[in-house]
Amino acid sequence: MTSGTALSTEGLGKRYGGRGGGGRWALRECTFALPAGRVCALVGPNGAGKSTLLTLAAGLLRPTEGTLRAPAREHLAYVAQDKPLYPQLTVAETLRMGRELNPDRWDGAVADRVVAAGPLDPGARIRTLSGGQRTRVALALALGKRPELLLLDEPMADLDPLARHELMGVLMADAAERGTTVVMSSHILTELEGACDHLLLVDDGRVRLDGPIEDLLAAHVLLRGPVADLAPHTVVDSRTTGRQLTALVRREGRVEGPWETTQPTLEDLLLAHLRASRNPEKTPGSTSEKTPESTPEGASA
Repeated sequence: MTSGTALSTEGLGKRYGGRGGGGRWALRECTFALPAGRVCALVGPNGAGKSTLLTLAAGLLRPTEGTLRAPAREHLAYVAQDKPLYPQLTVAETLRMGRELNPDRWDGAVADRVVAAGPLDPGARIRTLSGGQRTRVALALALGKRPELLLLDEPMADLDPLARHELMGVLMADAAERGTTVVMSSHILTELEGACDHLLLVDDGRVRLDGPIEDLLAAHVLLRGPVADLAPHTVVDSRTTGRQLTALVRREGRVEGPWETTQPTLEDLLLAHLRASRNPEKTPGSTSEKTPESTPEGASA
């Protein structure tokens, strides 16, 4: 690990099935470096490679190619989509197991606090809990471990809005207090926009965007107005509805043209780059930006 880097990959790839070059690539040519202390939103459509990347980072899969550098397993925690827990154990026994497996790092106070906010009966067996309750126990185990790197795969999908808001608050407070690096995949963009400061967009097994969210948003501008020639702007994505043009372009000096300009939202940015990756053909004055370009402070777009 490089000083100040929590998670990094170089040409990382994972192929499932097949021999001699056959099979399906779930991840390919994946290269990025996540600075320590960031709360990273890992986003992309279903099947993009997000879960594979998190499983590789957790050390539960071996890469087919490339390299990955992450903290040792005792210094990271991983909460998978299916929240695997021992169904025959009670809530209290599950937390005791977490303490015994991590005797040097366990923080029982934070684990108990996450469970008690449920509220959950310590004597209830895991198999009797709802999906949201199991999520709460899994997050209690992860936070109780006091990891340097916390990997979360769709962690809030089973929670109601109030519980989601409460647990996001716990996660963000813990990350701020402890300097924990968090990588969290989710399809709830509003949840990510308010909590994350770094973005990793994966599509078709490849990294499309990587960098601080603030820098990525500042590097783009959203144009709305009459249909007109977009040259010489670098266009990520453009759409025309009747006589109205909407386009996301790279901010490269002064934007000329008969358009209203605004800073894009995170949703604008993500949808434009995902559409561009689906339609890589270039038009005059535009680019698909399929390959990330370097921007200041290590961002790419």
